[in-house]
Amino acid sequence: MLGDLKNSQIEHLLYSQVIGRIGCHADDMTYIVPITYAYDGTYIYGHTKEGMKVDMMRKNPNVCLEVDVIDNISNWRSVIALGKFEELKTSEEREMGMQKLMDRVLPIMTSETTIHHAMTDSHGEYAEAMQGIVYRIRLTEKTGRYEKR
Repeated sequence: MLGDLKNSQIEHLLYSQVIGRIGCHADDMTYIVPITYAYDGTYIYGHTKEGMKVDMMRKNPNVCLEVDVIDNISNWRSVIALGKFEELKTSEEREMGMQKLMDRVLPIMTSETTIHHAMTDSHGEYAEAMQGIVYRIRLTEKTGRYEKR
């Protein structure tokens, strides 16, 4: 059976996952890349280095986010959300964005080797992590589908 997810199911899926894919488009090229994210009900927060994704989102801030849960080929849920990229530039905004991301992602990391020292130092300093681009995407439209057999 194929069907549409209810709004509550869409929200649950976005909150429960931390890996999604951003689709961006600029200069007649479309680019899709996986990201680690945190969702707060309005925004998707992320952190990255300078590169093609950021260059494209700066040129065209209208992006698409896809998040799914796949149990097997006949049992899955998927959300597509449209939104607008915003680069967080002030130290307060950047710290807030990184904190949301770390609060969500760090508790589910499973080994010492997967946690970057800049994000876990004993002083609560995130200097190295803060050197990258901190951003958020304001989600403006969300749809979801599922298949269940």
